[in-house]
Amino acid sequence: MKTALIVILIILTLFALAGAGGYYYVWSQLQPVTRADQPIRISIPPGTGTNEIAATLEEKGMIKNSTLFVYYLRYKKQGSRFQAGEYDMKPGLTLDEIIGKLNQGETVKEEVIRFTIPEGFTVQQIAERLGEQGIVDVAGFVAMTNERRDLPDSWTSDIPDKPEIKHRLEGYLFPETYEMKKTSTPEDILNRLVSEWDRKLAELPADWKAKLEERGLTFHQLLTIASLVEREVVVEEERAVVAGVIYNRIAKKMPLQIDATVQYVLDKPKERLLEKDLLVESPYNTYKINGLPPGPIASPSLSSIKASLYPEKTNYLFYVTKKDGTQGHLFAETFEEHKKNIERSKKNQ
Repeated sequence: MKTALIVILIILTLFALAGAGGYYYVWSQLQPVTRADQPIRISIPPGTGTNEIAATLEEKGMIKNSTLFVYYLRYKKQGSRFQAGEYDMKPGLTLDEIIGKLNQGETVKEEVIRFTIPEGFTVQQIAERLGEQGIVDVAGFVAMTNERRDLPDSWTSDIPDKPEIKHRLEGYLFPETYEMKKTSTPEDILNRLVSEWDRKLAELPADWKAKLEERGLTFHQLLTIASLVEREVVVEEERAVVAGVIYNRIAKKMPLQIDATVQYVLDKPKERLLEKDLLVESPYNTYKINGLPPGPIASPSLSSIKASLYPEKTNYLFYVTKKDGTQGHLFAETFEEHKKNIERSKKNQ
């Protein structure tokens, strides 16, 4: 009997020691790893399960035992709200702190570049703006706008194959403030500027395509008219009026005689055009050609697009800029009235 009791006591003691050892092992494996000041980058791709996340954390040295971490998650009813992304974690965090970061999605904020393309900028001006910020090589970016390439939008495929077009994507780079990854390539930036059209056109009235068809215009021609309005008009309420003048002159087969098209041809735009400038030979010089130039002369705003789709109906055929600092215009139906407006403008009336 004594021998049996001793054996039983030994067995119980061994079980107790094993249990205590097992408890200590589990407890120690759930403790934080040695603290360090250098953060470790943890990448959690979308759709990653808790087992894979636990394995990654153990591999990166953030936890001691991935299997016990998974059991700990089940015990705490955690793991279903973990968010994908890139995390920077310092070794030494408790399991609950790690779980909290994954639940909150405390991911690394990716470095970005931010730039603004003003309304009415040309391809050359856009390239120079991006070049000033060190984002692109100016000449290289301009060259890219002349290449035929697959682009993520619905409109550039309809650009006419005309050799006289100065820059193929002129007018198709939407003016807006953009924020992109710092690692974005010039191709990424070009694609982003072009693809913005699909989003912005959704803000137009639902019947805009019907209006375009009703006027017998292609999207390329619409952009061309809108770019003329953009470069000619500063006062918002005059956009639709100037668009109406353009349509009226086209209907009467009159040259548009828009100074902005001559400015587009010149290597360096002038504050004031001279008579000799109006004689420059170019398919964009609307003093020398009838109808529209071969393509847009700048990137128009959505306001100019809307004005070109829904112009104000008038009999105006002429306008002249006021010289009173308002940047507004005086409009006329006849050339005689137009000449009087020119004189009024000179007198700041």
